[in-house]
Amino acid sequence: MDQLSQSISASTVQEFLTFSLGDENYAIDILTVKEIRGYESVTKIANAPPFIKGVINLRGDIVPIVDLRIKFNVGQVTYDEFTIVIVLHIRSRIVGIVVDGVSDVVGLSKEQLRPPPDFGVAFNSRYLLGLASVDEQMIILVDINELISSEELGLFDTADAPATKN
Repeated sequence: MDQLSQSISASTVQEFLTFSLGDENYAIDILTVKEIRGYESVTKIANAPPFIKGVINLRGDIVPIVDLRIKFNVGQVTYDEFTIVIVLHIRSRIVGIVVDGVSDVVGLSKEQLRPPPDFGVAFNSRYLLGLASVDEQMIILVDINELISSEELGLFDTADAPATKN
C-alpha cells in the first residue's frame, strides 16, 4: 500500500489546512496544527541554518521556528504584521513554520488525490502525499510529519527520527 493510500482511506474525507508559499498552494493534515499566529521576534540560535529563524517561548514551550520560504527558496521573505506562523505538534514536539498566508480548511477524499510528481515543486517528492485540485487551484499535499522529522531539517535527534521506509 502506498503512502497516499495509508494516509487517506477510500471511504473517509481527511481535512487539510491550506497555505501559500510564493505562488504555490500547499496543504497539511489539520490534525498536526496546534495554532495559527502572527510572526513575533525570535531568539537566534548560533550556527543554525538560515531557514531556522530561532526559537520562541510559547507558554513555557521552547518552539523552533522554520521559515519554509527560505528553506525552499519560494516567496518573498518579509516579516511584518501579515507574516504567519503555523504551530505544529509533530512527534510529541512543537515546531512553528513560517508561510506566506493561510487560506482555508479543505476536506479531501482519496479519489480527489493524484500521486506526487517527481519534479517541478519546491519540496522533494518524498515529503509529498499527492496533489489535489480545489476550486480550479492545484494544491500540493505535504507530509509535514516526514518533512519536519527529516534529517535535512535537523530538528530531531536521530533517535527521535522515524525509521527509514523501505
